Amino acid sequence: NKPTERHTAVMTSAPEIPDLVLNDGNRIPQFGFGVFQIPPADTASAVRTALEAGYRHIDTAEMYQNEKGVGQGVRDAGVDRGEVFITSKLNNGFHKPDDARRAFDTTIEALGFDYVDLFLIHWPLPTLYDGDFVSTWQTLEEFKSDGRARSIGVSNFQVHHLERLARDTETVPAVNQIEVHPYFTNDAVRAYGIEHTILTEAWSPIAQGDVLDDPVVGQIAQKVAKTPAQVVLRWHIERGDIVFPKSSTPQRIRENIDIFDFELSDDQIDELTGLDRGEAGRRGPDPDTFDWIPK
Repeated sequence: NKPTERHTAVMTSAPEIPDLVLNDGNRIPQFGFGVFQIPPADTASAVRTALEAGYRHIDTAEMYQNEKGVGQGVRDAGVDRGEVFITSKLNNGFHKPDDARRAFDTTIEALGFDYVDLFLIHWPLPTLYDGDFVSTWQTLEEFKSDGRARSIGVSNFQVHHLERLARDTETVPAVNQIEVHPYFTNDAVRAYGIEHTILTEAWSPIAQGDVLDDPVVGQIAQKVAKTPAQVVLRWHIERGDIVFPKSSTPQRIRENIDIFDFELSDDQIDELTGLDRGEAGRRGPDPDTFDWIPK
């Protein structure tokens, strides 16, 4: 019983990549480039390669320590800032409102632009800060109000975290960036998002590579004459989620974006969704207990 997608895709200026419309009226490219674990020294080159390949959505975070490289990569590629959707996320160590304000200032300075398209709370951290992520969210509302964050959202929020924001704050998150892949479809959180106009962004979209050797994925890849990675990325797109695979290899960067010239059948989508293992399929931390703060 997968959630029914309710968002309408339209075309961006980047060839063949659809946009989705956020609940605040802004648009976000459905496919992008992630820079998680790309070393800061290599980030500018990787971003430039991605932009030259047609990507127009870059996802970074304060904890990745490569925001400066993202900004430099955009400038090196010679792409107008207005054509690139840039996301960053609040460091786990800066949830208190004054700390969040200073951290956001640092993000803007590192990127070298006067705004970000989307800024997220990276983790809810419910066991830290006296369980208070509400005041953190209200601080992000300030960034949206002053225009330095065009949209705001969350990452790794469970349904009950989202329900608390709905009860105690004024702004519905534009997105929720969560772990999603065929081994962990996370459909309860996705269904809440669909019901409340919160778009889902899928991180770890290929389960850290684990799903690529699955026989079901391999059989479908053979039938559609695509790689297993392309098949899984296309599954995300057809389910209506936003996805941004990470690679620093130019060939793989170009290969990942080559998913808009084929479609999966309904049966193939159902086969991939049927690989779900529930919580046993989760590869990342549990958002209800995760409490890591970088030193």
